[in-house]
Amino acid sequence: MTLTVKPKTWPGAIREVTLGAGSRQGLTIGGGKGLPLHTFEAAFPRRPLLALEITDVDPPRWVDTVRAPWDGALGRPDVAAKRAVEEYGADVVMLHLVGTHPDRGDRSPAEAVEATRQVLDAVGVPLIVKGPGGGSRQNDVLVRVAEECRGEGLVLHSAAQEDYKSLAAVTVAYGHVLVAESPIDLNIAKQLNILLSDANVDMDRVLIDPMTGGLGYGLEYSYSVMQRIRLAALGGDRMLNAPVICLVGEEAWKAKEVKVDGTPAAVWGDRARRGVQWEIATALPLLEAGADLLVLRHPEALAEVRRVVDGWFVAGS
Repeated sequence: MTLTVKPKTWPGAIREVTLGAGSRQGLTIGGGKGLPLHTFEAAFPRRPLLALEITDVDPPRWVDTVRAPWDGALGRPDVAAKRAVEEYGADVVMLHLVGTHPDRGDRSPAEAVEATRQVLDAVGVPLIVKGPGGGSRQNDVLVRVAEECRGEGLVLHSAAQEDYKSLAAVTVAYGHVLVAESPIDLNIAKQLNILLSDANVDMDRVLIDPMTGGLGYGLEYSYSVMQRIRLAALGGDRMLNAPVICLVGEEAWKAKEVKVDGTPAAVWGDRARRGVQWEIATALPLLEAGADLLVLRHPEALAEVRRVVDGWFVAGS
């Protein structure tokens, strides 16, 4: 007796979005026509991309475990970018403009532009530029970077429902990609994309960041929201069918479990190894929930996640 499994077909699909333009090597994400990793019944023309996070200044909050592989490159974005791509094999680089935060250096938008240009000159992969956080400083910094680096297809992280108009305008004017960030809420994610569409942002230039927690810090809830977004997208909702980006490293390395050392944590094993495993254990469920682009922080985590992804997808797909 033979069992015939009828593939599930969906009316919708995930949009394809191209990151990078101009002097950048363009890379496309999205295009999946089924549930995440259901390669046995649906087409997935693009495998997920893996990025590494670098910073414009030496990030004082990074723990020693994650600082070690970046020794000599912290606060030197051009050096860090080359290491991320040439030594660690990142598909994409994310420049986090930590130093532009008023409490962490208060660097000017002009200094942010200079750091961005250093990275653009150092590597040819697509570049995500993350601002200092919400509010007027976020807009001041990212708008200036978008203007001065027009035509490079930067990924601007990020616009929120409360303040999106300035970033929507420069995305349209200068040919960039915009991350729409929502606080683990499907309805807000959809509403923000509607607002961006109404502001004339081409939805083929939008990524969704549903936000997430690290392992043990809300990961399960994030997973469920991402599943609901994917189901709505495959069902034909054109305001939720954008590819998803997740900032894994930022969330995983916040956990106390990756920082605590000494006798109380002895049963948890080696702290350095524990931190890398925590990042990996955060990344893989997010891929299984439908993430198309992961931003990691430790190169060993990237290497292991890539090994797993290679096992999930046929070579070259």
